[in-house]
Amino acid sequence: MAQQYEKGSKLFLLNFALGLGTFIQILDTSIANVAIPYIAGNLSVSTDEGSWVITSFSASNAIVLPLTGWLANYFGRVRLFVWSLVLFALTSFLCGLASSLTMLICFRVVQGAVAGSLIPLSQSLIMSNNPSDQRGSAMGFWAMIVIVAPILGPIIGGYLTYVYSWPWIFFINVPIGLFSAVVVGIMLKGKESEIRRDPIDWVGLFLLCIAVGALQILLDKGKDLDWFESNIIISLAVISTIATFYFAIWTYFQKFPIVDFSFFRNRNFALGTVATTLGYLVYFSSTVTLPLWLQTEQNYIPTWAGIAIAPVGFVPFLLSTTVGKNLYRFDLRKVVALSFCLFSISLFYQANFTTQVNIQDIMWARFLQGFGLAIFFLPLLQLSLGEIQKKDYASASGVFNFIRILVGSGFGTSLSIELWTWMEIFHHSRLGESISSYQSEVTAFYRYLSNQGTAFNDEVIRRVIDQNVEQQAFMLSTNDLSWLGAWLFLAMIPIIFLCKKVQGSNNGKSVAAEH
Repeated sequence: MAQQYEKGSKLFLLNFALGLGTFIQILDTSIANVAIPYIAGNLSVSTDEGSWVITSFSASNAIVLPLTGWLANYFGRVRLFVWSLVLFALTSFLCGLASSLTMLICFRVVQGAVAGSLIPLSQSLIMSNNPSDQRGSAMGFWAMIVIVAPILGPIIGGYLTYVYSWPWIFFINVPIGLFSAVVVGIMLKGKESEIRRDPIDWVGLFLLCIAVGALQILLDKGKDLDWFESNIIISLAVISTIATFYFAIWTYFQKFPIVDFSFFRNRNFALGTVATTLGYLVYFSSTVTLPLWLQTEQNYIPTWAGIAIAPVGFVPFLLSTTVGKNLYRFDLRKVVALSFCLFSISLFYQANFTTQVNIQDIMWARFLQGFGLAIFFLPLLQLSLGEIQKKDYASASGVFNFIRILVGSGFGTSLSIELWTWMEIFHHSRLGESISSYQSEVTAFYRYLSNQGTAFNDEVIRRVIDQNVEQQAFMLSTNDLSWLGAWLFLAMIPIIFLCKKVQGSNNGKSVAAEH
């Protein structure tokens, strides 16, 4: 019997509710960032200790993501999605009530775990509950949420924390999560997926928890502990490497593996996952370092730094649905290549900033980047998962998003900040070497400050010069990251054309054929 789909406003409501499940999960990965100093102060702990609020959520979330396929088969996709939302709302409420850091971290671990399946499940349920001619538009709407949510996170988090108090960054999840759970539960009642309760690989699950948990903590705490100068970081790296090695070997011989690596035998899945991950690494690099530079070196307050980078979400917000609806007209490889070119153009433009740059130029650069972002995620998603069978979609999506989030977002964030800092030290040293008291410009600057009053003695003037050198060094470092990202996007274009020729489809899937 043919499946009966919702129509009109009911279908829109279903897609909206499924999208909200993705929205609050992604929002919660970034909304707490700006609130850490307030949380730390309120709970009487250091800022470094307070950062465990982010680490604990990310680690447990990353562990559950690749388990989505097994969990969906065991409980059913609809049931798992609804109960994940209910538990997410409950743990969010408990996070807001936490009176100590220990309580908050415990609730965040559970919150991250129950949220781990939301992204691949919402994507899978949208695919299976929209008629074939509307899946492209529905997935475009979903892709828009994936892109916009991390941009809104810091802005919403900063506003709620500043105007109300930090618990509200968690309380906001409660009505959204319950609304989504109720709507999806009612509208998809009787449309549960096939239940297949395969035995769980407890050894594989243990090794996965150790590998991912150690790696996530390493990435989050590496900068604070001076990376491999710390025995803790070295120990975490060794533990994660050994656990990953044994997990890969153990999983290969299991009949019912926790993570199905067989998807990587598909050329498009393997290459598409690599391209998506690297693309997200560069994208998150600019999203993290640009506001950091604006706040630390250009004296922007957090709200204005968030506003300056927000235009990157405008174009995807307006065009994602249209892009999804019309992808079937194009070879997806060419669409992705165009996206990479647009990213490169915007990053080359951004790489020419100076310390005198105004907010309009920054917003324009991010707006240009939005055109590349609008045709980035969904074409790559169809290119990567287009040949995956419907019954395996949730599992493949879990693996795809696990790698994208862990490497592209987690590792990308840590790597970009470390590179940004390292290049600042390099430029600071080079600029400092070029300054001499015998240079006429330096002599004139000394004379100018000396004439401003007795407060400007030689020591103060040297500090002022050093601050100017530091500002210029961070500017050069920020530009270097933009140049590096621009060239990396161009270098990835050949990878895309190693994939099979793929024609986008208006049913959300793709049609591939060998040359």
